[in-house]
Amino acid sequence: MARPAQVPPPTQDLTDPCVHCGFCLTTCASYRILGTETDSPRGRIHFLKAVKAGELNLADVADHFDSCLGCYACVTACPSGVRYDQLIAQVRPQLNTLPVRSPWQRLLRQALFALLPYPGRLRWLLAPLRCYGGSWLQTMARRSGLTRLFGPEISAMERLLPPLSAASFQDGFPLVTPAQGPRRARVGLVLGCVQRLFESEVNSAVVRVLAANGVEVVIPPRQGCCGAVTDHQGETAHTQALAKDLVAAFAKVVGPGKPAGDEPLDAVLVAASGCGHTLKQYNHILDTDTPWAEAGRPFAGGVKDVQEFLAELGLSAPLQPLASHPLKAVVHDPCHMLHGQGIAAAPRQLLAAIPDLTLASPLDAGVCCGSAGIYNIVQPEIASQLGEEKCADLAATGAQLCVSANIGCTLQLRQGFEAEAVGAPLPVFHPAQLLDYSIRGVGLIQLSPGPGSPVAAGGG
Repeated sequence: MARPAQVPPPTQDLTDPCVHCGFCLTTCASYRILGTETDSPRGRIHFLKAVKAGELNLADVADHFDSCLGCYACVTACPSGVRYDQLIAQVRPQLNTLPVRSPWQRLLRQALFALLPYPGRLRWLLAPLRCYGGSWLQTMARRSGLTRLFGPEISAMERLLPPLSAASFQDGFPLVTPAQGPRRARVGLVLGCVQRLFESEVNSAVVRVLAANGVEVVIPPRQGCCGAVTDHQGETAHTQALAKDLVAAFAKVVGPGKPAGDEPLDAVLVAASGCGHTLKQYNHILDTDTPWAEAGRPFAGGVKDVQEFLAELGLSAPLQPLASHPLKAVVHDPCHMLHGQGIAAAPRQLLAAIPDLTLASPLDAGVCCGSAGIYNIVQPEIASQLGEEKCADLAATGAQLCVSANIGCTLQLRQGFEAEAVGAPLPVFHPAQLLDYSIRGVGLIQLSPGPGSPVAAGGG
C-alpha cells in the first residue's frame, strides 16, 4: 500500500505545552509495564523536541514510539492540555517510512493490513478454522504449548481466536430494518470488519435494540472497513481509501431515488469504539482530497456510538431483569471511547435502566487493557501483562459479568480472564447484548466462566 513520501515533523505548538510534570505517567500503559521514562508520553515528547532541534534522528528512538499503545489516557490526565493524540498521529506515518522494523515485523503488519480490513478475505482465511476455534483441539494445542512454537505473534493471534459460528460468515441483514411502533429516528449502521466475524451477535443485538426503541436501521450491503485498523497505525493512504469506500457505500443507498429511500439519516451509528473514533475523524482523514473532504465532513459530523445515540434518544422499550436474582456488572471503558471520544456516562445510563442490575468500575478504569488495535499482536508480551492486570482489576470488583463496547477489548479481556493469576473469570458482553436480553425478556440462565458469551434462555 502506497505511503506518503514525506511527512512533516510534529508542529512545535503541540509539544510546547508539555511541562514534564509527570501526571501522565500513572495512566500510561507502556510506562506501567516497562517502567522507563523513554516509554512514557513526556519521554517521547522530549525525543520529539530533540528531533525538531536536529539533535536526534527519529529512527534512533523509533522503538519507544512503537511501544506506545495510542490509548490517549495521557490526554485525559494532562493538566496542560497537551494533545499527545495528535502528536502520535503525526509520528506514526513517519515511522512507517523508516527502515526501523525487522523484516518479520514489516511482513506481519502488511499481512494484517491486507486481511483485517476486508471481511471477505478474512472469512476465506478463517473458514478452515471453524472446527478449531473453541474446540477440544484448540484446548489441547494451548495446553501442550504447541501454539508457542510458531512465535509470540502467531501465538497471540491464536489465543485471540474465538469460536466461529455460521453467522460469522454472512452478514444477513436486510437493507432496511423497520422501527417497531412509531418511528422515532432513522439511522445507518456500520458493521465493522473484525466485529462482524468474531462477535457477530453484537450487530444483531444492536439492530434489535434500535428497532425495539423505534429506530429504523439502514445497513448498506457490501460495506467494508472504516479504516480504524490502519488509521491507528499511521497508514494514511490505506485509511483514506477505506474511508472513501465506506462513505460511497452509504451514498449508494441513501438519498433521492436510492434503494433505502429519500429521507436522510439522523445519524450513522457504530457499535465498536475504535471504529467510532476513526469515523468521527473522517473530516480530517479526507481533508486533503477536495471532493471527498466535502463528503467526509457531514459524514463525520453525523457519526455516533450506538450507546451515545440511545442515551440521547432515550429508551422506550420496556426492560426486564436479566436473572431471577440481582446481578452486578463491571464496566470496562474502551480507551477510544473514554479518552478518544469522551464517552463515559452513556453506557452506564443505559445499563442502569435494566432492573436488578448494579454497576461497578475497576480501580484503574482509565488504563488500557492492552488490545489497542493490533498492539496485542505486534507487542504481545506487553499486551498480555496489561490484559492480566486489567482482568484482575475487573474481577476484584466482585462483579458476575463484564461489559465492554469494543471488539478488540472483548477478545483481549476474554484472553486475560483465562490467566491463572486473575482468579474467577468473568463473561464479557457488549452493552447492546444486555439491553437486547432485557428487552426480549429471555434472561441469562448461565454465567459461564469460559470464553464466549453466556447462554441466554430462548436463544441469543
